[in-house]
Amino acid sequence: MRRQDRRRRATDPVNRTLESFAIVALLSVSLTSATRARDHGVVGQAFPIIEPDLLATMEAKLQHLQATGGIDRMNTEFARRAEARVRRPKPVDGITAATETREWAYDPTIFIEHDVQDQKGNYIARRGQAVNPLDFTVVRQALIFVNGDSAAEMAWATSQYSDLKAKIILVNGSPIEEMTARKRRFYFDQEGRLTGKLGIRHTPAIAVQDGRVMKLSEIKLKGNS
Repeated sequence: MRRQDRRRRATDPVNRTLESFAIVALLSVSLTSATRARDHGVVGQAFPIIEPDLLATMEAKLQHLQATGGIDRMNTEFARRAEARVRRPKPVDGITAATETREWAYDPTIFIEHDVQDQKGNYIARRGQAVNPLDFTVVRQALIFVNGDSAAEMAWATSQYSDLKAKIILVNGSPIEEMTARKRRFYFDQEGRLTGKLGIRHTPAIAVQDGRVMKLSEIKLKGNS
């Protein structure tokens, strides 16, 4: 036990996380092997099968990984994948270049499913009540959705909209690379949450507040057909 305590104090948070993953994986393998080894053909009173010291086995395997650099390699690979995902998020599925102009409105009104009360019991909203977020907030900047890998769409968006006038949101490409190259902010529609909610299917697309709704347009650029 003292030896395990010394190992825990010497291991940084990242390695502790990796060890936890390794323990789960090794435990799964060990239990699967043990299950397959049991004789299910005997009918009668069953007695528990005494397993070897799983903790000792896992400890030995972890020590082997540490000694051979396996944990360090896992840590490096996890970091590489995380950085790659941040630099270039997964593209939003189903978004293509606009081949015609389309306009529509999105009404963000929701209906409350349950009564909402504050800490003193005062009602903030009643069940069935319609609530429109645009009654309480103002979207001052336009939301511009573009394919970050399209030079034409990026040129159009950055030439038409300043950093103060709009938020340019990528559905594909690397916002970090664009920020570095163009010296302005870019955003990314993670998991297509915004485009999905607003009903956007093609880019470039524009969303601006128009009273109690969001007015949306998909724009056909020259050369798109």
